[in-house]
Amino acid sequence: MALESLNDLWLDQLRDLYDAENQLIKALPKMAEAANSEELREGIERHLEQTKGHAQRIEMIFENLGDKAKGKKCKGMEGLIKEGSETLNEEMDPDVKDAAIIAAAQRVEHYEIAGYGTARTYANLLGEREAASLLEQTLQEEKDTDAKLNELAEDINVAAEQGGDAESESRTTKRRRPAA
Repeated sequence: MALESLNDLWLDQLRDLYDAENQLIKALPKMAEAANSEELREGIERHLEQTKGHAQRIEMIFENLGDKAKGKKCKGMEGLIKEGSETLNEEMDPDVKDAAIIAAAQRVEHYEIAGYGTARTYANLLGEREAASLLEQTLQEEKDTDAKLNELAEDINVAAEQGGDAESESRTTKRRRPAA
């Protein structure tokens, strides 16, 4: 499809975001499973539910435009997920792994913040007020998730720096214990 107008570019961006969200829906359960921190795992699981809602909002935008939501392969998200998956498969201290999961998750959030900010701006310029409102809602949720990841990182990064020693076990962040 030739992109000959801002509207064409906007629709292309929406398709890219739609595919990105659907890739995340598949990847987030693996991240949650790999998390050592109960708080991190629960946060990822909450964001999975939000992510499903993000995809539904894009579907709603396309429906309101009289079009079907179909994804355009989001290579950026594909790369971020691949990099994050490699991290999940590495052997490392559980606290270090949690810190690595947060780093990977924040890369994803920043990518999405950029994408949703751009799509919202295009929607506003095109007079698509309802779409702009839906995109703004998702953008704010992505920013909120990034802020929550920052909060979690404060404790988790300290625990990772300590290398999972006995002191990090006494942290207020609850830890999952491996099944016996």
